[in-house]
This record gives sequence, C-alpha cells and structure tokens, in this order.
Amino acid sequence: MRYILILVIISWSFNLNAQHEQKYYPVQDSIVQKKIETWQGLKFGLLMHWGAYSQWGIVESWSICPEEYGWCERKMGSNPRNYFDYKKEYENLKNTFNPVDFDPALWAKAAKDAGMRYIVFTTKHHDGFCMFDSKYTDYKVTNPLCPFSENPKANISKEIFNAFRNEGLWAGAYFSKPDWHHPDYWDPYYPPRDRHVNYSPAENPEKWQSFVDFTHNQVLELVKDYGPIDILWFDGGWVAKESKSNILDWYEKNLDDSEDGYLKNRAINQDIRMDELVKKLRDIKKDIIVVDRAVEGPNQNYLTPENQVPDSLLPFPWESCIISSGSWSWIKNPKYMTGAKAVHLLIDVVAKGGNLLLNIAPGPDGKWDQGAYELLKEIGSWMNINSEAIYDTHPFYPYKLGKMCFTEKKDNVYIHCLFEEKEIIPNELIIPIFDDKAISSIELLGIDYNIEWEIFDKGLKIELPEKLSEKIKYAFVLKIKR
Repeated sequence: MRYILILVIISWSFNLNAQHEQKYYPVQDSIVQKKIETWQGLKFGLLMHWGAYSQWGIVESWSICPEEYGWCERKMGSNPRNYFDYKKEYENLKNTFNPVDFDPALWAKAAKDAGMRYIVFTTKHHDGFCMFDSKYTDYKVTNPLCPFSENPKANISKEIFNAFRNEGLWAGAYFSKPDWHHPDYWDPYYPPRDRHVNYSPAENPEKWQSFVDFTHNQVLELVKDYGPIDILWFDGGWVAKESKSNILDWYEKNLDDSEDGYLKNRAINQDIRMDELVKKLRDIKKDIIVVDRAVEGPNQNYLTPENQVPDSLLPFPWESCIISSGSWSWIKNPKYMTGAKAVHLLIDVVAKGGNLLLNIAPGPDGKWDQGAYELLKEIGSWMNINSEAIYDTHPFYPYKLGKMCFTEKKDNVYIHCLFEEKEIIPNELIIPIFDDKAISSIELLGIDYNIEWEIFDKGLKIELPEKLSEKIKYAFVLKIKR
C-alpha cells in the first residue's frame, strides 16, 4: 500500500533549539508561494561568512559583543582586556583587509559541481562592516582606507553574486539587522551592554527612526543595485518588536521579584518596521523570499534551524544552516567534515522535507582552504549519480528507518541507504513498507545491475550486487517505480 500524508497548516511549531519554540505562518502571496516551492526543490545551497575579521581567524563579529560566552572571548589584538581598545583595533581591521587572491568564479564552479543551487552571502554581519559598496556608510570594503578598495573586484558582494549567477545559482543576501558600528544602534554616549541597542528606542524615537531608515536604505540598495536577489536572509532576530534583552534573561532566572522588578519586566522594542520593508522589497522584486530569522510572523518565509537537523519531518519550508569546518568564519587549520558526513547530512535533511545550507568561510587572502574544495568534490561525485533522488523530491513516509531515508518524485520512490566507511553492505535488503501493487520495477542508481525483488510477510526483499560497498561511496539509492 502507499502511505499518503495530507497536511493542512494554519500555523505549526517545532523546537528550533532547547530554549525557543517557533511557529510558521504560511505565505499568502501566490507569487511568493510559487517561488518558495521552487526554492524547496533546489535542496542544497552554500552559506559564506566573510569579513575583515578573517585576518585574525576569529568568530565573526561576536568578540566585540560584551556578553560572557566562551565564543565571544577576546583573544587577539594588542590589548584584549580593554574592551574599548579592542573594539577600535577590531574595526581598524578594515585598514589592512586585502584579499588579493579573491576569485569568486572558482567558488561558483566548485559549488555548482557539488550540486549546490543557491548561495547566501554575508553582505553585512553584526559588526556593521559592509562587503558591498554602500553609499550609506564608510565602514565598508570600498572605503579608500581599505587597501582592497583599489582592486577591480573591490565590490565583493557584487562580484560574488555575479559569479554565482553565471553558474546558474540563485543569489541570496545575508543581512544583519543589528549594526554594532552604527551610532544609532550602539550610541557612543553609552557603553554597549549586550547584543541589543544600548539606549531606549521608546525614549529616543528620532534616533531609532534614523537607524530604521538606515537599515531600509541599505537593504533596498542591495535589491536595487545587486539584483536579481532571490533571497533576503535577515539575521539578528532580537531586533524585533518587544525583544527581551539577553542580559535581562539572566536576571529573570536569577533574581526574585523583590530584588529588581524593573529589570525583570523590562523589554526592548526594536521594531525595525519589517512589514514596511518587505512591502518595499516586493515593489522592486515581487517574488523575493524574505527570511526574518527567529521572528515569528509572515516575514519568516522559511525557518532556519541552526547547526542542527530536526528529529522528524517538518511540514513547512525550512533549511538547516550547518558549519562545514568547525566555525562559521575562517579559522587557521580548519577541520572539514568528511564527504560521508556531508552526504548523509544532505540526505537526512531532504528526507525530512528541508534544504541544506552548508557554510564555507573564505580566508583573509580571499581563498578557500583546499579542504573546502575537496569536500565539495566528494559531495559532487555522489550527486552526479544520485541527484535525481534529491532535487525536486518530497518526503515519503516513513521518511527515515535506521540507516534508510525515503524521498519521492512523481511515480518514483527513492530509498537512500546510508553506510559508513569500511562497512560491508549485505547482499540482501528488507524494507517493511511496500506491497506488490506499489512496484513496477526497481533499479540501483549508478550501477547497471538487474535487481531481483520479492514481497513476503516482512515486506520488500531486494537482492543487491556483491561487494557494493567497493563500487559506490557513502550511500546507494534504490529507485522504485510504481
């Protein structure tokens, strides 16, 4: 028998992480709906974190945030124990940023060959440094003080988007809503307290409106001058209506009501006017996908669990953004995941209805590490054989059984059988979900072999070729025609 799952979604929630539950609100615009459906069929994309911070080989932006986490710790610079000296030195990294080996055509070709179909690039991270020629700030890669500004490829975002479009990939722009360099977000009159705006927007409405206008102008600049942009991927979900301060969360957990009711009940309204901004964006490009990450509402067109894969099927558009080498940003001597892990990850995500956005970080010289190319080559070699079981597919019940994952497309069901390095694949496979009316033929992708199969009381029994593990890497795919 064939299992059919019919879902009617008004809103659906799932656990993005241990502390926060998100709801999905379906897109109402039919043009954007169609674009999202097309995006869901792409399945595999590239995320790139890159900025002047790569010269120090540190976490992107976060070391200038005065929050006490190990990954925020200041370790570089001449005086890391003095926050203000450190931040000034960090921001002066723009004066030495000179990635002379930058050649995005190499990256675009490697991504395409790996089977990636879209890119999301960090045009601006939380530190505010623009990797594009914004007319609204001097803190950018094209500032004359930046040595790379004299390079013909100085407008890095434009070069990257053009190179990837030339290879047929969609262009997505990562954009940080918080800007820790801008004086209307972190007012220099006050010290920054945490990741949030360091003054009260409610008590300083003109200053906050100035920041809102700045943000809208930069985003519209990207869509007007760097298009066609297919995805606008906003980060910094705390910049939203009634966003509680991170440091105040600590007080909520550790203070009694009697100790400080003001701190416990205070919330920061960082309303960036996202509804207005999205309308402006769609006046320019009607089908642009907007991802207002971690902000519940109609402007989060798909959800983005970070560095994790949900345990089961999610019945709405989603994408796992995953680190490939131990850090979002470039670090010295990175250790990339194996080809097997990457392929298994892609299959797992797709079988549960999602897309995989795999992060690779360029170095300060403008090059990828060789390990990044090797990883993508390994993925590409598998995709060259099995991509039909990935692209434009849908989840098929039961989605995952042990080391087997299931996808479907039209009248075909694909069974992805994962195996580890040096694992011996048996000559017989039993799958307990089909009956004889559901199958017309079975083939093994990439292997010319006459598959024999039969239905018995335990399900579907398939005969596999001998020494299959020597003929194919990481996972083999059975195509069942019905």
